[in-house]
This record gives sequence, C-alpha cells and structure tokens, in this order.
Amino acid sequence: MKSNDCRQGKTFKRKQENLVKVFNTLTRQKEEFKPLVPGQISMYVCGPTVYNYIHIGNARSAIAFDTIRRYFEYKGYQVKYVSNFTDVDDKMINEARAEGTTVPELAERYIKAFLEDTTALNIEPATLHPRATHEIPAIIDFVQNLIDKGYAYEVDGDVYYRAKKFANYGQLSDQNIDQLEEGASKHVNDEEQGRKEDPIDFALWKGQKAPDEIAWDSPWGKGRPGWHIECSVMSTKYLGDTFDIHGGGQDLEFPHHENEIAQSEAKTGQKFVNYWLHNGFVTVGKDEEKMSKSLHNFVTVHDILQKVDPQVLRFFMASVQYRSQINYSEENLEQAATILNRFKNTLEDVEGRLSDQTASQADPELTAALSKTKEAFEAAMDDDFNVQNALTAIYELLPVVNSNVNSAASDKEALKTFVKNLKAWLLVFGVDAGRLVKSESSEDDSEIEALVAERTKARQEKNWARSDEIRDQLQAMGIVLKDTPQGTRWSRE
Repeated sequence: MKSNDCRQGKTFKRKQENLVKVFNTLTRQKEEFKPLVPGQISMYVCGPTVYNYIHIGNARSAIAFDTIRRYFEYKGYQVKYVSNFTDVDDKMINEARAEGTTVPELAERYIKAFLEDTTALNIEPATLHPRATHEIPAIIDFVQNLIDKGYAYEVDGDVYYRAKKFANYGQLSDQNIDQLEEGASKHVNDEEQGRKEDPIDFALWKGQKAPDEIAWDSPWGKGRPGWHIECSVMSTKYLGDTFDIHGGGQDLEFPHHENEIAQSEAKTGQKFVNYWLHNGFVTVGKDEEKMSKSLHNFVTVHDILQKVDPQVLRFFMASVQYRSQINYSEENLEQAATILNRFKNTLEDVEGRLSDQTASQADPELTAALSKTKEAFEAAMDDDFNVQNALTAIYELLPVVNSNVNSAASDKEALKTFVKNLKAWLLVFGVDAGRLVKSESSEDDSEIEALVAERTKARQEKNWARSDEIRDQLQAMGIVLKDTPQGTRWSRE
C-alpha cells in the first residue's frame, strides 16, 4: 500500500476495524492477530521437496495459505510471503541416483513443474522463493554460531543440535522431552547413536557419505545441510529474526517446526514466530486414509489437471477451513463444480441484465442483503478463516439477487455492487470470476446464438412445437435456456 494514497489509507483503516482471529498452534487457542508492523504481514510457508510432482496433499497447504494470504490482502494488508524449495536432501539424492541424473537437474525439473501446477491453480507467486542450495554460506554461518554458543557439536563431519539444551523443546508439538527421548532411541541406528550425545539430538549438517553425493566445503569437511536448518536460515534471512506467521501442514509440527524454533531462538535470542498456523490433512477413500507418498495412495496435481478444471480443483480445496481434514473424492469435486456453476450462472444473468436498456429501480431488500452478506462474509473469515460460513453467506444472497434480476425493473446500481463484491469474494478463494464467466468464450457460439434466435421467433409466432424442438436440441448440446422478461439467456451446463 502506498503511503501517499489517501483513498487506500482510508480503505485500510476501515477494513482493520475488525481484527482477524487465528488459531495459534503454539498456544493452542485463538488469538487476535496483531502484526509486528501495522498494515504489513511477514509470512513463511514451508514449500515442497522437489523430487517429484506435488500431490493433492502438498497442494492443500499451498492453497490454504494462499487463501489466507488473499484474505489479508482483501483486508488491506501488504503481505511479504516467503515459501522455500528444499532442493537437496536424502530423497533428492536417492531419486537422482535412481534416474541417473544430478540433484540440481532434478530440482530444476520439478521446480518448473511446481510453478506450472500452482499457476494453473491460481496460487499467487511467493514474494520470494528461496532455494536451500543458494543459501549454503548462510547455513554454514548459522551452524557455526550454534556451535560457538554450545548448542551444537561436530562428530566425524556431522553436526548435531543439543535438543535438551533448549529449554522449551517440545512446546509447539506439546510433547514431553522424556517421551521424545525414549521414542527416538528406538529409531536411531547403532552407528548414529554412537555419534550422538542424546537420541533426540538432530542433524544440522551431514558429512558426505559417498563420492557421488552432492556436497559443499565447510569447516567440518564436505557435506550438506540438514532439512530443518534450511528453513531457519531462509525464513530469518528474508523476514527477520522474528516474523508474524509460519505455516505448514500438521505433519510438520514435529520434528520440523519444533526444530526450527530450537535452532532459530538459540541463535538469535529472540522469539522466532508470533503465530503458528497448520493446515489439516487430505484424505482419500471411504476410510479417509491420509494421502501421502509413503502410503502410495497419492494423486499428483499434474495428473488431476489433465481431467479436472483447475478452478474447480482450486475452489474445492479452498472451500474447507484450513485446519479441517479434507476428503478428496470425485463426488466432492462434482459438488464444488455445481456451486461454482451456480455462481457463474448468477453472474451471467446479472451482467446480461446490466447490459439491457431497461430502467433501474431501487430495491431496499437487495441493498440490505448485500450489506448483510458483506458483514457475514468478513465476520466468518475474521474467525480463523471460516470459509464454510463465508461461502454460506454468499450462497444465501443468490436467491435475492436472482429475484431482482428477473423482476420487471432491476436495481442496477445494487447489481453492480453485487458483481464487484462477488468477484472480490471469489478471488479470496482463488477463483477468477472473469475466467469463470468467460471460460468458454473461445468456442464458436454462432450456431447456438442462431438456434436461440430461431426459438425466440418461433415463440413470438406461437409455434410451440418448433420452440420445444429447438430447446431439446440445445439441451442435447449441453445448453441451458432461461426465459426472462428481457429475453432468453443461455449458458452451458
């Protein structure tokens, strides 16, 4: 927001009257969101490990936090949104070996695929997309700082973090450190156990184990960063020692985000993040099993977009509150498509009415409904982004709008306000109303227009048989007709 734009300044002030409440995983309660800098939000969301196409579970996180970002922008905030690429780790090394390629080549391929998929889903580009491999000097400095402060130690080229030395370890995930130690001891092999001071200590730097393994020079020998340190370095480098929001999937609470806090606060001595937000899982099937690559039950976005309209997939994923579990199924996709089609048809009817030559007549009921809906939409979204209630408020407005559209004299000023508001509301969910209405504009409509005109003439001549015949013909073509006092409008099913 430009500081010298008085109009935008007034808008910002008005929209900030009602504060957003968010569920903070760290405190396990809803809190009023207060940014570090008024009017500005610093936000970091864990991005993908780029060794394959993203699946729907990965897309859920990207869409959930894009929706949150878009609502903050709707409210007038300026959002600095950082989301990383993990472009070096064990999975990437193993996949590169299996394919006979290099880790950088693998990363380039799937970063490109990620950007293509997220663009199709209308996910706003991050302000910054840092890559772990581009931050190696900063990572080495960060690790050395932790060693100097006694929080980390080196063993045979590996560097580990002393988890017990950090007083609040386990607070984010609400886990007892003794139980963590007992569980970790069962999963640490004898060789690694011999190097660690404690089973719950975790790797900051991993020494090179094979000549073909990607590695960088460091004070501890050739090696590469651990996963957790990458996000600590990239988030604090680009957003500061303390920032507003850190987001990611629920599965990242422990150990990834827990370790990020321990590393970052040990280095800076400052609170790392003010608000921790975590999105729910995507499940599949009647048993609602969590979707994951390890369970081999995942569906990639790349494959889905070959069959499903990107706007439908985006709307489906965005229409469930971010902390709630979401079940991926064809039935749920179809339901999302039906709702979107309802919005589309209403928009087309309204814009058709606005373009006719009839007079405008004020409708207090529609004006009041528009105001009530706007209040209800914002109240729902202010309550930890309750998208279901927000959508219900919009959906309940449609019959009032449709009634006005089909009346003898519509309130055209109110209908213009409706179009403006609906487009803004849908954009929060990542739906471009312009594309929604004009998604089929590239098709040749001349045959349809000719049949509609012929049917109109048949009706005027009271040739009901021919009129019905044309209606049936259009219906077989997937065309829905709507007869209004201002003429016949059509849309595709």
